[in-house]
Amino acid sequence: MSPMNENQLHQIRDERKEQIMGAALKVFARRGLAGTKMSMIAHEAGISHGLLYHYFKSKEELFVSLVEEAMEGAEAAMKGISEYPGTAIDKIKALTKEILDESGTPYFMLIHQARTSEGVPEKAKELIDRLTMEWFVEQLLPVFVEGQQAGDIISGDPRELISTYLMVLSGLMTLDVEAYGYRMPNIELLLRLVAAAPPVSAREG
Repeated sequence: MSPMNENQLHQIRDERKEQIMGAALKVFARRGLAGTKMSMIAHEAGISHGLLYHYFKSKEELFVSLVEEAMEGAEAAMKGISEYPGTAIDKIKALTKEILDESGTPYFMLIHQARTSEGVPEKAKELIDRLTMEWFVEQLLPVFVEGQQAGDIISGDPRELISTYLMVLSGLMTLDVEAYGYRMPNIELLLRLVAAAPPVSAREG
């Protein structure tokens, strides 16, 4: 068997690092930073404890890397909403579906842990503080205003509507509704928070 070239080695290393980060995300989301040990992450990833340290020096380094990845994903999603197809309400619906996707739950739990737990690295706090609620509101503001002008979104202070919308979604994602025997609410039902009722003629048709 011929030895692997440098590109193959890099690919293997990148895949292993991704495997470790995926495992760490699950453990941190469940247990938080304080309740997590490197041995737990190694076990979740199915690798040796020693091998884990070849990729990350500490659980704090791993935690910061995951928070950075989560915040970059959130930033990209918010900035990309204007590129979604359809009307303003279509864009909000698509964003809602993306936020409530099960694959995103661990990231919401991770951010929740980072905001509320003690002993969180300063770097992680800085990453989270960079994207404030006000920042998220400003990213969504043009879409909500467009929807109000089209009559698809209820009237009122758009910033207040957006804040309420985001808080409800964040609460759902950090509540772990399935653990309480509930299902995630239907997206159409959630959109009633902000969507204007269709004209009577449209409802009758």
